[in-house]
Parts: sequence; structure tokens; C-alpha cells
Amino acid sequence: MADAPPVKQSADPQQPLGHLSRLGSVLVVASGIDQIAASLLSGLAALPAVRRVGFALAEGGGRRLRFTSSDRLADGVVDWCHIDAYDDVPLTRVVRTGEPVMGDLGSLDERYPEFVAGQPDEVRALAAVPLPGNGSPIGGLVVYLDEEWPFDDAQRGLLEATARRAADAVHRIRAGDETTDEPDTDEPDTRADRIVLNSDPRAAGEARRFLRSFLAHADVPEELVATAELCVSELVTNAIVHTAGRIEVRAILDDHLTVAVRDRGRALADPAPVDDTDLLRVHGRGLQLVDALVDRWGSDNDAAGSTVWFALAVS
Repeated sequence: MADAPPVKQSADPQQPLGHLSRLGSVLVVASGIDQIAASLLSGLAALPAVRRVGFALAEGGGRRLRFTSSDRLADGVVDWCHIDAYDDVPLTRVVRTGEPVMGDLGSLDERYPEFVAGQPDEVRALAAVPLPGNGSPIGGLVVYLDEEWPFDDAQRGLLEATARRAADAVHRIRAGDETTDEPDTDEPDTRADRIVLNSDPRAAGEARRFLRSFLAHADVPEELVATAELCVSELVTNAIVHTAGRIEVRAILDDHLTVAVRDRGRALADPAPVDDTDLLRVHGRGLQLVDALVDRWGSDNDAAGSTVWFALAVS
């Protein structure tokens, strides 16, 4: 009797992360942003222990993220929404800082208590990685897990490689013809600008002048302009005290004025401790003043530097 023909095996979702290389091949030929998103959401959802996948792209000068997730994907149709880029959750953090966030929920609870408390019991861990861009991330990926991963070099490397391939695909689509399904992100109601300053005593004054010029033709109250100038001056002064490198000031205006001060320079000999959870104690009276004047503010620290931001409602 002849041997029976071998049975073709279906893809095993419990295989290691190596099958992400096949996802990379799909991304290379993707013809639109929706196809990129659908491929990422379905491909990553097939990994062992993954319960949910999220994908985000920065919009509005970085003020918000265009977001979708695997539970919003139906029959290949991607359902998008918007989230505030300054919400304090792992995905927005990786887009702001470019640094991955990975770990079990217990290890993330101190940094993100409200976010962790809102997760279902089945979620035990997560991994969020940025989509690299020219200078700053263009978006991010997050996977929610129902068991803890070791997050070893192989797992981290493959997730980060997937994010890089996704970023390359997005750049290719955005540089393509007008048939792309990506919406116009240069919206008339959103303005953004930035300035890079040297770390010296003149930087605070330059930041104030930059911000006043940025707001010069906007329909915003003079009181808001004065408050924003005072706050950016305090943040830049703090950056000068705690770094010897250059300082970036970024301003975004829509229904809020959001100002972020980023230092990426070499730390001074006796920097403020970045692992102190009481930022007012670390930075002193400057942030106490900001805290009293603005609607919202926050900060991020990573291996390359730190960012402190504030937001003021325009209306």
C-alpha cells in the first residue's frame, strides 16, 4: 500500500514569535494605512497569549493619536478613533518618548495605577513599542497578554523589528500617490511648531519669545499667552538646571495649547533623581507654579532625557 500523502498542517498560533517575519513580508506590499493596520492587528493577535492588539499613529502635530485595535477589526474593516496623546498610558508614553514599555501589570501598577485598574482580570502583562520616525516616533504598537512573557532579547527584538517594518510601510504610503487611504493630518484647526535651544541662561527668554510669536495671530486671550510664557520659562529653566545638552520646545494649538519641553542632553554631575515619583519634590518650586496655573501637566523620563508638558484650554 502506498504511503498516505502528508497532511498539510495549519499555522500553529502557539509557535514562537518567529512567524512575525511573515507579517513583515505582508507589510512590504501593503497598499494603504488600513491594510497596514489590519495586517498588524490580525498578525500580532495570533501570537501566543495575546488577547488584544492596539495600533496608533500620531496626528495633529502630535497632540492626539489615531487609534484602532483588534477588537475593533471586523471582516478586515478597520474602525479608527482618536485618543489624547498626553493621556498617561503605556501606548502614549512610548509615542512621546520612543522608549518601549514592557512588563507584567504588577510592575506597571505604580507608574500607571488608573490604567492597570481598568484592565480586565484576563490581562496579565503588556508590551508597547514605538514606531520610529525621523526624530520622534510616528506611532506605536501595544499587545495585551493573558500570561507573562519573559520579554527576553528575542521577543523584544522581534516586536521592535515589527514596529520598524510597520513604520517603513507607513512612510512608504504617506510618500505615495493621492490614492492612499490615510486622512489629511495637516488640519486647518491645528498648528504646531518647535524650536531647539542651547542650554544657557538665555534659553528661557528665547522660549518665551518663540511661544508669543507662535500665538501672535491666534485668537487666544492675552491672559493665556502670559500664563503659557510663564510656564514655559519655568520648564526651560528647570531643563537648564538638570542638563547640559540642547533643549527642544514644541507647541501645539487646537482647542488646547499644549507645550512640551524636552531635554536630550548629557546630564549634569548631580542630576535630580529620575526615579522619584514626586515630581514636585524633584523639580522644586517651578513645577509647583506650573501645577497651580495649568489645566493639565505631566512628565516622562527615559534613557535619552526627559519631557515635561502642560496644557491650557483655549476657550
